[in-house]
Amino acid sequence: MNNIRLKSSLDRASLDNRLQYEPEIIELYLRTEDLEQESLIRERIRELKQRGIRVYLHHPSRYNGKYLDIMSTEPEMYRFYRESTQQLVRICLEEGSQCVIHANYLHSENDEISRERTIAMRHEIEEILTYGRDALLWEDSTEGLFCYANPYLIDEVIVPLKLPTNVDVSHTFISFRGDNDRLREVLERTAPYAIYYHLVDSMGQFHDSLPLGQGRIDWKMVKSFVQGKEYIFE
Repeated sequence: MNNIRLKSSLDRASLDNRLQYEPEIIELYLRTEDLEQESLIRERIRELKQRGIRVYLHHPSRYNGKYLDIMSTEPEMYRFYRESTQQLVRICLEEGSQCVIHANYLHSENDEISRERTIAMRHEIEEILTYGRDALLWEDSTEGLFCYANPYLIDEVIVPLKLPTNVDVSHTFISFRGDNDRLREVLERTAPYAIYYHLVDSMGQFHDSLPLGQGRIDWKMVKSFVQGKEYIFE
């Protein structure tokens, strides 16, 4: 095991850059326009799998320049979120992959946190799980409803849905403003549901995306939760 696990776009130059390091895992970060090239997405997955590389997809983060939100009140964004997810679930189920998906981002339109809104989000996620729950891995953001600083997220969404998650360690750390004890608590509570992890360091105040060891995350502590599971270095 060479422990090389990387992100890439679909672009040939980007992919070739990653392939020179002989990675074990590549996560293909998709843009909205990539979904118009479904055959290329499938081609990339098959190429990587033929090389013995495990492949994950990442759902596009924006639509028409705005960050996606599962609770969006904009009809076009609401439609795109669901139709694009259906498309990627179909690809994953047919090609033997999984897709990382966000319920919201830092700059999504809805950031009010309450138990009622968290339950409403759970209902939206529950509907999307009918597309193919095993194909989707739900990633946390640094703020908003699907953020571990939301005190209702684990008990009202993840536990009752037994939701397969991708825990982004830096996002969680930032959401608690650099508190390693709170990060540990989340890692402990989500361990039964976490399939995959994003590993990147942070000082814990904003999305600074630092190499491991250059921030304040306690990686010795994190390692005990991540060992034996899938992850990439961002």
